[in-house]
Amino acid sequence: MHRISRTASLIQRLSFISTNTICACSSKSFPLNLDSLKLTQISLYLQPIIPLFPTRFFSPSRLGVAALEMGSVENEKKKDNLPSEATNILQSLASGWDDIIDPNALQVIPVKGAMTNQVFQIKWPTRTERSRKVLVRIYGEGVEIFFDRENEIRTFEFMSKMGRGPRLLGRFSNGRIEEFIHARTLSAVDLRDPETSALIATKMKEFHKLDMPGSKTVLLWDRLRNYLSVAKRMSSTEEAMDFDLNLIEQEISFLETALSSDQATGFCHNDLQYGNIMIDEETSFITMIDYEYACYNPIAFDIANHFCEMAADYHTETPHLMDYSKYPGYDERKRFLQVYLSCSGKEPSDSEMERLVQEVEKYTLASHLFWGLWGLISELVNEIDFDYKEYARQRFQQYWLRKPELLGFPTASGTQGTEKA
Repeated sequence: MHRISRTASLIQRLSFISTNTICACSSKSFPLNLDSLKLTQISLYLQPIIPLFPTRFFSPSRLGVAALEMGSVENEKKKDNLPSEATNILQSLASGWDDIIDPNALQVIPVKGAMTNQVFQIKWPTRTERSRKVLVRIYGEGVEIFFDRENEIRTFEFMSKMGRGPRLLGRFSNGRIEEFIHARTLSAVDLRDPETSALIATKMKEFHKLDMPGSKTVLLWDRLRNYLSVAKRMSSTEEAMDFDLNLIEQEISFLETALSSDQATGFCHNDLQYGNIMIDEETSFITMIDYEYACYNPIAFDIANHFCEMAADYHTETPHLMDYSKYPGYDERKRFLQVYLSCSGKEPSDSEMERLVQEVEKYTLASHLFWGLWGLISELVNEIDFDYKEYARQRFQQYWLRKPELLGFPTASGTQGTEKA
């Protein structure tokens, strides 16, 4: 793994890329007045905090997700690590809680593993045995290339008001403060547990049925084209040739034509890796968190992406390496989809089941392109120690390898399927 620093040339290349052009989730998706939603200091704190989920919350970022139970909390650090805006809000918050001994005695604990944002656990000593805790998220630089931050915040607020996630407690210029829900973040192994997998399938079905405000337009294909445009602008000529970026546009169009007919759509998470799923050990209640990539999409894409994540383990010495021998087999995928389809209240027919099985498999190709392009861009805009380029290479390799098998067509050049396997 290696760290990529931003350079003057990169800044120049990025300077002309408009966020409005890059981000597929435009503000039109949520025709809400952001000013009316924006929080001031502790306005939300005046409301009683109702523990909607007796779980421990940590909202991770894409890839290395830090679960507090997995030894991912670093040594305590001083509050000087936080922006003064955040510190002021935290102290105001604490002043409204009677059990806190000293509002100024906050402890700042960095949470390791976040790949997009800086995440801190904040706690105060109390007069009881249990300390008060919240989370502070400081947004990473350059990540708005991948999504519209304001839309992500509005989704977060909507989910909070619907009782489906942690509460938003405050906002500052480059971050926010979130309710800390006590729960366990899943591990890679958890995804393969049949009972846990069934809980995830049920929760995913609920998520897909959400009626979000704003446009219900599918954004997958526009996002792919926007990511490709950014990747081409930022990559060197050698990188563009190495990753066959000149071929990807026609591959996107090919997939859109091949997969888009008569597809069921819904509000999709689009990043349902194990670190974005939390479970209450006592009640087995599942909470899906981290909505940065959430938008309306084909449900088969969301499920396919979840299956692809079963080949990943972001808590190893080589977190960028995917092990596709761990991709779920036919029986495991069918069990997941059986639970998913049965949530409607009736047993799916054999033909309905087989159709979704095949649709999901085909959408794994879109997932490989999506995160392959994401990896190429992340290599240049993210300074976190992670081999994004090698991760991207593996996702593209899997695309070229599986495309002939899943769609019965050769690759665009007719050679990548063997060269990149």
